[in-house]
Amino acid sequence: MSYINFNGKLITADTAIAEAGNRGLRYGDGLFETIKFKHNQFQLLEPHLERLWKGLHLMKFDLPKLFTPDLIKNELLKLVQKNKQTHARVRLTIIRGNGGLYDATDLTPRFIIESWPLAADFGQLNSNGLQLGIYRHALKPCDDFCNLKHNNFLPYLMGALFAKEKKYNDAIILNQHSRICDTTIANIFIIKNGQVKTPALPEGCIAGTMRRFLLQQLPAMNISVTETAITATELLSCDEIFVTNAISPIKWVASVDDHTLSNEHTLKIYNQLCKTLPDIFC
Repeated sequence: MSYINFNGKLITADTAIAEAGNRGLRYGDGLFETIKFKHNQFQLLEPHLERLWKGLHLMKFDLPKLFTPDLIKNELLKLVQKNKQTHARVRLTIIRGNGGLYDATDLTPRFIIESWPLAADFGQLNSNGLQLGIYRHALKPCDDFCNLKHNNFLPYLMGALFAKEKKYNDAIILNQHSRICDTTIANIFIIKNGQVKTPALPEGCIAGTMRRFLLQQLPAMNISVTETAITATELLSCDEIFVTNAISPIKWVASVDDHTLSNEHTLKIYNQLCKTLPDIFC
C-alpha cells in the first residue's frame, strides 16, 4: 500500500483531500517541487527549498512561524520511510485553502507529498536519443513568476499532450518572443562547435536545480557555458542538444522536428560528471 503525506498526516494515496472550493483546484494557486531521493538522501535539496521559499514569498503565502524548510525536510523523509523507498521521485505540492479570487478564507500553505519508486539505474544517460518537437500554440510569458514551478502550467500541459499525440518524447516550449524557453519537463542546453548554451532565466525558463548545478560544474571542468537568448532557428542548426532535470540529470536528444543531432560532446560531459559526481549522475 502506498501513502501520501497531507499536512503532516500519513494517509493512503487514494484518500480524497481537496474540497470543491480549494483555490489550488480552482485556480492553480500553488507551487510544486520534484525531488530525487537516492542513497538515503534528497539530492540538491537546498536549491529546491530555496526556489520554493522564493515562490512562496512572491505568491504572497502567509507562512506560519513553524512552517520552515526543516519542517518540510522532516515531512519528506517521513513519507519515503513510510513507503519503504530507497530510490524515489518525490513531489511536494503546496496550495492555499478555500475561497474565490477576492475572498480567500486562508492564505496559509497546505502541503501534499507523494513518492514513487525508481529503478536502481534510473537517471543514467539514455542509450537511445530523445525525439523532440517544438510546440508553438502556447507561449510562456517572461514575467516575475516564470522561473518558479507554479501550478499554472498550461503551455507545459498542452505541450505534453502535443508530444504524446506526435509520438515525441518531449516538447520544446517557446517564450512570448517565440524563442526557446525549455521543455515540458526539463531545461535545455545546445552545443554548436563545442560551445554550450542554455536559455537565460529572463527568457522564461524554469530555474531548474540541475540546470543551476551544471552551470556551476561545467566551468570547473573547463567547459564554458553561456546563458543567453536562443532562437528556434539557432536550435535547429546546432550540433547537439541535451536536457536536464532533477530526476534525470542528463539526457541526449537525437532529433528536433526533422533536425538530426549527434551526442559526442554530451557523452564526454556525462562521462566526466560520472567520474567526479557518481552519486548524482551514475
